[in-house]
Amino acid sequence: MTLAARLAGLILAATFASPALAQTELKFGHVGEPGSLFEASANKFAEIANAKLGDKAKVVVYGSSQLGGDDELLQKLKLGTVDFALPSTVMSSVVPAFGMFEMPYLVKDRDHMKKIEAEIVWPELAPAAEAKGYGILGIWENGFRHITNSKHPINTPEDLKGIKLRVPKGVWRVKMFQIYGANPTPMAFSEVFVALQTGVIDGQENPLAQIASAKFQEVQKFLSMTGHVYTPAYVVVGSNKFGRLDEETQKILEEAAKETQAFVYEKAAELDRDLVKVITDAGVAMNEVDKDAFIKASQPVYDAFATEVPEGKTLIDKALALGQSS
Repeated sequence: MTLAARLAGLILAATFASPALAQTELKFGHVGEPGSLFEASANKFAEIANAKLGDKAKVVVYGSSQLGGDDELLQKLKLGTVDFALPSTVMSSVVPAFGMFEMPYLVKDRDHMKKIEAEIVWPELAPAAEAKGYGILGIWENGFRHITNSKHPINTPEDLKGIKLRVPKGVWRVKMFQIYGANPTPMAFSEVFVALQTGVIDGQENPLAQIASAKFQEVQKFLSMTGHVYTPAYVVVGSNKFGRLDEETQKILEEAAKETQAFVYEKAAELDRDLVKVITDAGVAMNEVDKDAFIKASQPVYDAFATEVPEGKTLIDKALALGQSS
């Protein structure tokens, strides 16, 4: 083959390859394992967004902390090396007011959460996050959290005394379990299984979808249905990089994030129904708890939040009032 013919072939190949090369990859990182609500939610978002984006861009999902834990993902959003993340508890380290979702038994159910989203998250919390360089595109779910451990059933807060319990990196979860008498240890989600397996920690607290998908049932003996905190998950972008996308792409992604919420809530309710059996079938003993005892023991957490966080009491009072009609 002559040089001219080879050059012509290369030019032709480049011409056909150029649309694919030109397509922008938008990286979505999260900490959820296969089978988790996070995985299902992010994949559904990618499906909806990519159908609308066409050749403009493509959302690619990286789960299982492939792109880092929650803290690292928040840093990468700022750096522009990740496009979307799905933080939950850790958002209180960005804006203290997000710590309202660390208050025990604040959110009654998903209908209540929708009211809080409309009346508090969008008008108050989202602008505060924007001021820190983070845009919130949608409110999804991490879920109602329950306690597992390897020592004994947890019926009341007193049963937590001396338990080494992994918690996410949020100041209020630490304070709450200290008040209950546990020894809370903040730790990245990706490190929890091995820590449980080796006895570095005795237990952890998470929604059923996170517990089952991370296979904590293989290294825990007891599941106590505390439902102590409901944690939303937030579809978060770095404001600077997101702002450099064209307006149509921004609009598509914002719409897709909000459109995905209905799927997330439906999937979350389904997992809540089904996963207790998955966990108990693995040999874990399940028990209900004295929620009144936990609620009574939780008042000091509310008092501290109201005192230490600007507008903390106002936020809590407003959220609780919204629950009166749920």
